[in-house]
Amino acid sequence: MLLTVDIGNTTVAIAGLRGEEVAFVKKLPSDPALDWTAALKGLLEGVEAQGAVLSSVVPALTGPVGEGLKALTGKPVLVVDKSTDTGLDLRGYDTANLGMDRVVDCVAALARYNPPAAVFDMGTATTLSVVDRGGVFRGGMILPGLALGLEALSARAAQLPPITLSAPQGLLGTDTVSCMGYGALYGAAGAIEGIVARLEQELGPLTVVLTGGNSTLVRPLLRISTAWEPHLTFLGLGEIWRRRQP
Repeated sequence: MLLTVDIGNTTVAIAGLRGEEVAFVKKLPSDPALDWTAALKGLLEGVEAQGAVLSSVVPALTGPVGEGLKALTGKPVLVVDKSTDTGLDLRGYDTANLGMDRVVDCVAALARYNPPAAVFDMGTATTLSVVDRGGVFRGGMILPGLALGLEALSARAAQLPPITLSAPQGLLGTDTVSCMGYGALYGAAGAIEGIVARLEQELGPLTVVLTGGNSTLVRPLLRISTAWEPHLTFLGLGEIWRRRQP
């Protein structure tokens, strides 16, 4: 089994892959104060892994999580960074602050769908990453995630409370809480539809791929065809791992 690890701003998610099948997904909070060696040992007790590969958007956690994985597997951990041969052409993009999760998502999309592909990863932030037929990373966009937008509203507007998102029961909210939730969800859906329409004017027909925790709420509201893969980042890490094997 291969351990694939996605270090995000909110959670550290670990998936066990058998070939291209996801056997399990486990999560821990992205807490720098954790003893990561002990935490991973407890979380993954009984798991026999042949190796581990990770991508991270939290540099402060990359080392501690990597050391914990090395202690668990007894083998060096593949950390996907800007120097890693992923098969993706990044030469036209300033990679100084590029989150490697976006690269990994595109690697998975190229392996599974017809390019060009537009990948929307809807987590703490909503990222758009576009890869063309030649495997060139064309760039993308970064938007506030749904929860971030709602937190900003409740923090800055006295009469808007904190809310928890749930699937809408219609188009128009009938109280403040539903209006906030519907605005976030339909706003995200409208943004995706509008962005895709503009992209297709430049690039032609696209495969639109959704992933990330909020995608389950937004996808049913879309009026365009999309593919949904909740484990896209893990599958991309698996592709990169296999690329490195002799």
